[in-house]
Order: sequence, then structure tokens, then C-alpha cells
Amino acid sequence: MHYIIPPLSRMDRDAIVRLMDAGKYFILHAPRQTGKTSCLRALMDDLNASGRYKALYCNIEPAQALRDDVTGGMGAILSSLARSADIYLNDPFFEDHHEQFLATPGTALLKALTAWSRNSPLPVVLMLDEVDALVSDTLISLLRQLRTGYAERPASFPQSLILCGVRDIRDYRIHGTKEIITGGSAFNIRAESLRIGDFSIQEVRDLYGQHTTETGQIFEDDVFPLIWELTQGQPWLVNALAYESCFKLQQDRTKPITRELILQAKENLILNRVTHLDQLADKLREPRVQRVVQPILNSDESFSNDSWDDDDMQYCIDLGLIRRGPEGPEVSNAIYREVIPRQLNFITQIQLEARERTAWYVAPDGRLDMPKLLSSFQQFFRENSEIWLERYSYREAGPQLLLQAFLQRIINGGGRIDREYALGRKRTDLLVIWNHAGGVQRAVIEVKLVRGTLDKTIAEGLQQTAGYVDRTGAEEAHLVLFNRDPALSWDEKIFQRDEPLPNGRSVTIWAM
Repeated sequence: MHYIIPPLSRMDRDAIVRLMDAGKYFILHAPRQTGKTSCLRALMDDLNASGRYKALYCNIEPAQALRDDVTGGMGAILSSLARSADIYLNDPFFEDHHEQFLATPGTALLKALTAWSRNSPLPVVLMLDEVDALVSDTLISLLRQLRTGYAERPASFPQSLILCGVRDIRDYRIHGTKEIITGGSAFNIRAESLRIGDFSIQEVRDLYGQHTTETGQIFEDDVFPLIWELTQGQPWLVNALAYESCFKLQQDRTKPITRELILQAKENLILNRVTHLDQLADKLREPRVQRVVQPILNSDESFSNDSWDDDDMQYCIDLGLIRRGPEGPEVSNAIYREVIPRQLNFITQIQLEARERTAWYVAPDGRLDMPKLLSSFQQFFRENSEIWLERYSYREAGPQLLLQAFLQRIINGGGRIDREYALGRKRTDLLVIWNHAGGVQRAVIEVKLVRGTLDKTIAEGLQQTAGYVDRTGAEEAHLVLFNRDPALSWDEKIFQRDEPLPNGRSVTIWAM
């Protein structure tokens, strides 16, 4: 309706048409709100305009609620087909024969698509969206009816079929009446599994450029590297940041969109818990997601590749939550990296409001007193960690999460925390950015779990902290060490001292 990247440019149209010409059934999947529906509808219009196919897009999500009710599920799917055929093709076929097909629910879709294909002068291409929203016997029945009709294509069944959803069909775990069936076994006729990617940085520039062309409002040059850092091209995030900054924060078209506006837009999206981010946060409660995300939050160097469950990892990748990074699996973009700990810490931050006040840690010159802040956390952790850590479902990552909750409560309203963590990093990198009257304060906090000897952990942490300080230009550095060895007393675990860094700077070590 407004600004858009041409949907067909985001997929390999020629490759898809070759699959259709060859009579293939295949999968198109991508994370939520990345443009799957727009791409499929554009492909439908393109195919119909070519005159070679009769193509229909249909969203079958209304059948989700029917679960084991195959009769109701098939009725909902046929109603969706009837509605789509009427809207996009002005074709009343499914509506006219609806009751006839439903006389035998177990073969209702099979009969409907057979009759529709035989009635069409052109080969039929069917695109079914939100297939993975279906569950249980309704989904099993759908897949098996499609598989049954496959051999009769193209004269008596769709020549080509696209099943679209968030996940690849091989990742479906369908709980039937008496067994768990995988999507791959229920639909073993798929030829390919294609994925719609995120925007490239050039597509981000093109999309934002449409706003500039229409309104005259420009984006300053340093906005685009920031947008890329925050989103990695995730389409919903790219659009949401632009909308928040252009239509809420800065509506005066004579003034440019700045880096500071984009950062404020990012903060607003997170604080308002907008739908996309709220859905993402909801996924964190799933055990399959927790098994992948917790070691990443923990930067767990002891977690080897052999420890992963391949299906769990692929599920998180398909959700768009995780990507393959240079240092191992990592959270897909900077906004998600911030949303995850803040979501997991939401209740903790509320509970900390009564006892931790920002003003306690602000020096007379307006700077944040980081030594006072971390000393206070060290004492808080000693006195309260056993009780507070029990509240986390992500218990192994509890110390890092509790530190971030404590910091976030203090930082809110006066600064921000940039976070970096990935499996294989062997630490969590936090950059505290605090605004004050004299400028901007930057403080690095490197967080590590003590593994092996304390001396080895410290030596490694000093090297890593030095690299992070050089990269961020921070003027102060802190290394926080969590020792989870139950055999050690608190007096043995807790200390604080200054150490020189390899780059000539110094760091304060906070052990607990």
C-alpha cells in the first residue's frame, strides 16, 4: 500500500517457474513478517498474467483451531479456498460445490482439487500459506490428501503446489491420534525447500529512498550502517524503525532522520513490546528454543557442536531468531540481542525498581559511577543470587541475566546497553553508553564464567577486554567473573582489583 521492495525481486522467479513447469511440489519458508504473503500474491498475479497457468493463493490459517476435528478443519480450508478463488479469480467453483465435497471429510480437499483442476482449461498452481499453523489430525489429513492427488497432476490435480510457512516441512512434528509424524514422512513428494531472505543493505536504502522521493525528508548517511547493525535486513524491523522515526518522532519533513532518532525508535519498539517483538519473546518459552538460546546467552565454551540437537537449531534458524555467525550460532540481529535478555528479565527489572535508583549511581558531574554500581551489584549478588536465580527458567544463564537486569534498571532513561554474545565467544560483551551534560560516557563490561583455573580465565578475559575496548573506544573497562563452583565460599569467590590491559589501559576485575 505504501513503500515496498518489488516482491518478485526477492525470489528467484525463473527457478520457481522451472519447478512449476516440471510439475514439482515444493516448500517456501521464511520467518514471520518477512514478506512471504506479498511474494506469493505477486507470483500469483504474475503467473495469471502470463496466460500459462491458473494460479491461486490461499491462507488456510483459519483451520488452525480445529486440531483433531478433520471435518471442521477441511470445512475451514475449503471455505478459505472458496473465498480466495472468489477474490483473486472471480471463480465460484469451490463455493458452488462446498457441501458436496464435505460429504466425506477425509477426502474433501482431494475431491475439491481434483474437480477444480479437471474443470480448468489451464494447468493449476496452488499456493497454500500458513500451512505450519495447522496441527494434529487436520494437518496430517491435508498433507496426505495432497500426496494422494500428486500422481494425477496436471489433468486431475494441481500441476504445481507451494506450501508456505515459517518452517521447512521436515521440521513439522505432528501429534496425531496415536503417534508423532514428521512432515517429511507425511509429505515425501516435495522437490525443493526454498527460503525468502532478508533485505540487502541496498534494498534498505531503496526502500527508505522511496520516502525521501515522496516527502523530501532525507536520512543522514550514518543512519544506514546503524539500521543494518540493528536489523541485519529483517524486513519488519527495517520498516518499523522507519515508521517510528518518520511518522512519530520526526514528522517535520524539512528535518532529517538522524542516528539518534533511529536509536530512540529502537528503544520505543522494545519498551512498547510491539507485536513482532512480543511474538518473538513468546517463542523463548518453548523448550526447543531454550535449549538453543540458553548456551548462546551463556557464551558457553564447553558446549560443543555435538551437544546441539540439529532439529532444535534448524527450528530457531527458521524462526529467524538465530543465524550462523563467524564465532558459532548467534542471535540474528542487535535488536533481538537486546530483546531476549530484556524479555527474560522483565519481571526482575520490575522487582528491582523499589530498591535500585539511578540517582544513587550518578556522580556530581553527571557521569555514571561504574565502580559504585558494580560494587553494589557484587554485594547484591552475594546476598540475593540464590533466591533470584531460582526465578529464571534460563537458569544456566541466570548470573548474566541478573547483571543485565540490574544494569538495565539503572540505565533506563539516561543511556543504553549494547550487547554481544554468541556460542564460542567465551564471554558476553556489554557496552554501557551514558549521556551526560559533558558528553557521552562509554564503559565496557566483559562478563565471563570461570572455567578451569581462575588465573587462566582472568588472563583470557584481559585479552578479550582489551580487544573490546579498542573496538568500541570506551574510556573505562570492567571484567565481571562469575564462579559457580559450589565448593568455594563467598569469601573465596569475591574480590575486586585493578589489572593492566595488554593495550596499556587498565581494567577493574569484579569476581563473585
